[in-house]
Amino acid sequence: MAELVSIKCECCGLTEEWTPKYIERIRERYQHKWICGLCGEAVKDEVIRSKRLVTTKEEMTRHVAFCRLPISSSPPPDRITHLIAAMRHIIQRSLDSLVMSVPCSLTTAKISDGFVSRLRIIRRR
Repeated sequence: MAELVSIKCECCGLTEEWTPKYIERIRERYQHKWICGLCGEAVKDEVIRSKRLVTTKEEMTRHVAFCRLPISSSPPPDRITHLIAAMRHIIQRSLDSLVMSVPCSLTTAKISDGFVSRLRIIRRR
């Protein structure tokens, strides 16, 4: 079994365990910085969504700066709550992309607080 190493995301501070080989691959992709999967998805998503041509390096620099901004003068929120909110945001954006790219009709029964309670996909034949 491969050795696991604990490493902290240089953007959000999330600590994860990965193999040294995987850590090196991610660092090569992101300016020799370790970033977690959530931050990596945020960077990729912003590069794709940008209205102008932006490099991964530029977006990575922007994302690191954004994550280091103080949110408010109050104590930082619970990390688990922050992680859940970030995942919800990624899922919402993924659903938006799905609606744009899937060649079928989508109908939803109820959308409440950003969550889809029932999603039905009707395939076109």
